[in-house]
Amino acid sequence: MTDLLASEHGHDPDAEFTGKYEAEGRAGRWLVDRFYAAVRRLLLPQVRPGDLVLEIGCGAGYSSFNLRESLPAAVDFVGSDVGETLLHKARARNPGTAFVRQSVYDLALPDRSVDVVVMLEVLEHLENPGQALAEVHRVARKAAVVSTPREPLWRALNLLRGKYIRELGNTPGHIQHWSSHGLRREADGLFRVTGVAQPMPWTVLSLSPRR
Repeated sequence: MTDLLASEHGHDPDAEFTGKYEAEGRAGRWLVDRFYAAVRRLLLPQVRPGDLVLEIGCGAGYSSFNLRESLPAAVDFVGSDVGETLLHKARARNPGTAFVRQSVYDLALPDRSVDVVVMLEVLEHLENPGQALAEVHRVARKAAVVSTPREPLWRALNLLRGKYIRELGNTPGHIQHWSSHGLRREADGLFRVTGVAQPMPWTVLSLSPRR
């Protein structure tokens, strides 16, 4: 997950995905807490004991820790990412949790083999978000929960805090941009939207695969 409220992290290649959690300040923590409250509100009704939940784009494992803590103990949870250094950090942060290296464009999983897929703050980084959503649709049996920054609010808040001025508020690494309506439209061909949350400054959707 990328950071609206991050401090600067020098040349750390993973800073784009860890800054949100390593930044200080009550405002930042409050926003992140509200984000995860919204994710839980949409995710937990989809999950039953014995289900397999896959997090795609787990990053350094902060989100995995938050998700795993909120899920029932009888749920199997697996995190995945394409970055080996991020996975190393995720494993250290979440002892006993399974993590695998794989690309969202080519998930090493059979069709409909995952009960619920979670993909938070990933789509805005991808050159082909449609292909990623197609893979999520392929492996998800019951549901998916996805989130992205809500534009143009995300960039406006960056500008208000004096960040990324030359980029007009765009966070480095964000190459896709959606309003809440735009994200729903992006997902609509493959999924039915079953729930929407808008914790500032994100959009979170719960999705049911169309068959």
